[in-house]
Amino acid sequence: MNSFLRGSMNYVWCTTSVLGKGSTGAVFQGVNKHNGEPVAVKTFNQLSHMRPQDVQMREFEVLRKVNHNNIVKLLDIEDDQEGRGKVIVMELCTGGSLFNILDDPENTYGLPQKEFLLVLEHLSAGMKHLRDNNLVHRDLKPGNIMKYISEDGQTVYKLTDFGAARELGENQQFASLYGTEEYLHPDMYERAVLRKSINRSFTANVDLWSIGVTLYHVATGNLPFRPYGGRKNKETMYHITTKKAPGVISGTQTSENGPIEWSKQLPAHCQLKEGLKQLVTPLMAGLLEESQGRMWSFDKFFLEVQNILNKTVLHIFYVNRATSIEVYLEPEQTLVHLLEHILAQTDVPQASQLLLLDNELFATKVDANTSARGYPPTDPSNPVMLFNIENYNVILPTEWDLPKFPTFPNGISVENDASLAKVACSVGHECKRRVENLSLLDTLMNKSVHQFSGFLAGFLVKLLKRTRHLEDIEGLISELAKMFEVAASNHETYQKLGANILSSYEKQKSDFQRVSEPIQQLYGRFVKEESLVREWNSGYRALRTPNKNRDSEKAKSLVDRLRDSWQHMLRDRATRSLTYNDEQFHVLEKVKIAETGKRLKTLLNDGVRQAVEQEAECLADWYKKAQTIFLQTQFLTKDVGTYVDALYELREQLKQHREDLKEEISTDGEVSKTIAGKSIPPTMTSTATTTIPIVNGDGDGGGDGKGALSARQNQYKIMCFMNMYNQIKEVKRMLQQNSDILAATQGLLPDVSDKAAT
Repeated sequence: MNSFLRGSMNYVWCTTSVLGKGSTGAVFQGVNKHNGEPVAVKTFNQLSHMRPQDVQMREFEVLRKVNHNNIVKLLDIEDDQEGRGKVIVMELCTGGSLFNILDDPENTYGLPQKEFLLVLEHLSAGMKHLRDNNLVHRDLKPGNIMKYISEDGQTVYKLTDFGAARELGENQQFASLYGTEEYLHPDMYERAVLRKSINRSFTANVDLWSIGVTLYHVATGNLPFRPYGGRKNKETMYHITTKKAPGVISGTQTSENGPIEWSKQLPAHCQLKEGLKQLVTPLMAGLLEESQGRMWSFDKFFLEVQNILNKTVLHIFYVNRATSIEVYLEPEQTLVHLLEHILAQTDVPQASQLLLLDNELFATKVDANTSARGYPPTDPSNPVMLFNIENYNVILPTEWDLPKFPTFPNGISVENDASLAKVACSVGHECKRRVENLSLLDTLMNKSVHQFSGFLAGFLVKLLKRTRHLEDIEGLISELAKMFEVAASNHETYQKLGANILSSYEKQKSDFQRVSEPIQQLYGRFVKEESLVREWNSGYRALRTPNKNRDSEKAKSLVDRLRDSWQHMLRDRATRSLTYNDEQFHVLEKVKIAETGKRLKTLLNDGVRQAVEQEAECLADWYKKAQTIFLQTQFLTKDVGTYVDALYELREQLKQHREDLKEEISTDGEVSKTIAGKSIPPTMTSTATTTIPIVNGDGDGGGDGKGALSARQNQYKIMCFMNMYNQIKEVKRMLQQNSDILAATQGLLPDVSDKAAT
């Protein structure tokens, strides 16, 4: 092709630097003569100049009217120096068109989720700007959506090509026909493609159908409605789009005159997570409605897109199924809604869901009433870990059948070989994605072990602290019971009551030792010695996991080899006529593609997948042991709680007996006066420092006679009584403190001990 330099007053472009071509013109890459800034220049052909003048000027008027980040920016409208008419100078979108992006073998099965959401957001924002200015595009398709890469590396998708655009109010109609047939609303398709003479006009809502087809194409890599034979089978295409039931988003015919395969769901190969699929599927269904009455309005479309984009996304790794899921929550929703969403996606009952983040229960990081907008940030590599505490198994998710690498026929056909090489690249990219996904599973399964081990260790630390606190309370209650016996020395009934309390205390203490000792043993094994972690690390070191083998890097290298061969095939196709030497190299490239494909499949199936399956089996064995310890801690927690209840009961008995004894002692006049004249000390005096005098009937304690002896006895009882009062207050304080620890500890575990016992 001969190269020609053309220009306008401020810009110059080369006719071989073609960015795109259409029915009315072409777009070239050019440059600003004054600052060297690269630009895109749209020129018009003779067919365009044959249109009415007002139609020719319409694109210029629309571009001057719009100004939005998601619409290609107009820089200038100038005259071609060779007198070929006006040219439109726009900002250069170096990422190319969305159609070219989808045509790349990497995106044969649709764009990654992150990129899909960008397209959804930017397409919606650009269209909203058009509707705010009463404009209809009338030729929406991936080829008219450009990818712009900003200086800071951010991706922005922009609408372009406003040759068919015009002003159109909300309820206004138009009759002229524009657009690309695969993206046309069925009513327009009937007139424009089938050439049926039907007196019908259209509204701006026809753009919504085009948006629906575009979004499906972006999500899946395929058009939603595909008759056998493609574009040439026009009647079947019209039949599919007009006869589909409400809610159906795709219809495919796989054989000549064969049945239509309808679907209300996105296909298995779509890269969107299930949580997002549940949101965008009804959106597509609302756009892909042939009936004007059922089709969504622009306002509803814009509102639903904003609802999707405004949701809080929580990334969760479901350990028992080795699956990453995403939960989309309304910003004001709370923990109860999160658990419901998890149930819907995993079938794990809420009572069996154990959610961990950073070695802690997720429920301890957020309050039950905390809105989702206040949740800690998560991402695919640092998700919340979900364990099913009633299921020990770890099973890898099933995948849709991997497409087969193509087989090249003998001989050389540059056209066919280039197509098959592209298919091989598509399959290679899918192999690479699966290797990367399995490598991520390797990372997350390893993380899940350390999360669960860290959580269990933290729980045992709290449980041990609680048992030691209870041991301190035991000592206080023991002293209280002994003091009560002294204070009740002249009251046989109360002496028996005190003895009963001491007897109950000794029994409870003996029972508690049978609980505290296992807690200390568990603490020693799983906190100090870290035996659970060491056991996992020992088994993990023996595995040849994909991250250790750098299998993702290997897969990338092999796919790069496939792409190099594909590019070689494209060059041969462009050459058309190959020399003998070129033919030999062409054959070698076919061999290279076949061998590289075999290596990729072997890496995936015999290497990475088998290694991750072995890792899942090891994780299942480890989790079974960890779950046993988990249940044991629950039983121990329940036993400790029972002991706390018993201590409360002993304290209440002492308190009641103290009140009864106080009433009887106060009937003694001298003692009553003494009690009335004494104030309760603000702090407790330790009974360990209280000297108990030996007082007997012979007066050895002081030799002051019976009256003095009786007074000293009563004074000592009063002292015991006062100490009892303060000791009981201290026990109450410590029990309350332990109760707080109990609440915190019990909050760490779901209440499934009864189920486990059953």
